[in-house]
Amino acid sequence: MAGGLYDLIIIGAGPAGMTAAVYAARQKARTLVLARDVGGQLNWTLGIENYMGYQFIEGIELIRKFEEQVRKFPIDIKIGRAIESVVRVREGFSVADVDGTKYLGRTALICSGKRPRMLNVPGEELLRGRGLTYCEVCDGPLFQDMDVAVIGGGNSALEAAVDMTKIAKRIYIVSLTPLTGDNILKEKAKEAPNITIMTECETMEVLGDGMVSGIRVKDLKSGTEQVLEVGGVFIEVGLIPNSDFVRDMLTLNQLGEVMVNCACETGVPGLYAAGDVTNVPAKQIVVAAGEGAKAALQAHQYLQKCV
Repeated sequence: MAGGLYDLIIIGAGPAGMTAAVYAARQKARTLVLARDVGGQLNWTLGIENYMGYQFIEGIELIRKFEEQVRKFPIDIKIGRAIESVVRVREGFSVADVDGTKYLGRTALICSGKRPRMLNVPGEELLRGRGLTYCEVCDGPLFQDMDVAVIGGGNSALEAAVDMTKIAKRIYIVSLTPLTGDNILKEKAKEAPNITIMTECETMEVLGDGMVSGIRVKDLKSGTEQVLEVGGVFIEVGLIPNSDFVRDMLTLNQLGEVMVNCACETGVPGLYAAGDVTNVPAKQIVVAAGEGAKAALQAHQYLQKCV
């Protein structure tokens, strides 16, 4: 086992995982953070205007501040580690990464978050964070009085489009299929004077030189293509929980989220989960951070009882 026995192994280094690490370290717990990257979904966020203490801060800058604070404590941090499995063992939990390295912890905390479902079209990766975003709640106000496109036809896309009616000049809803969201959201979108709905249309490419300047759209019925000149693109085709490595161990809901109670307990003693990977509503940075703090404190209480 690499590193010996830890009191707490935290899987994930987004807002939940990083906050949990600080709280655990303050309790003098020997803590290990394993993560594919630092920041999680913050890496996809252009700007943040709803995290307390900052009127505005870029996602990358908030990540940097989180990491600076975490690294002030004697916490082992291993980045670039995709997790393969978590297994219950006599000492607690054995966590294995995809390279086969195993780590042993008395308790473990899953903060692996979610990843955006991508379009996988030209320009998407290049312009991510440069006018292309996966979070309207996070970044919507940055596109004041601009023309924007919302890609998707479900509830998240419709909610994003309706929210943007008070911010953007014009909103294009571009959906591969007829709208699939709730009827009340469909009605609001159809009634909004500054929303244009384009169904059975495929987004072929995101355009821009350094910043988003438009999208190329194909009408699936006619086969014709056109360019929509927009300064912002919101990809709202869903998020995927990073929970595959515990699928056989824990109860997941229909979305693949880890089911937890109000104490961040998973049902397996000593194993906790926090942040967007769980069924806790309101996927927001401040919520994830709070859940991470709560989970670390619960793990500390569990360890105290085991002494």
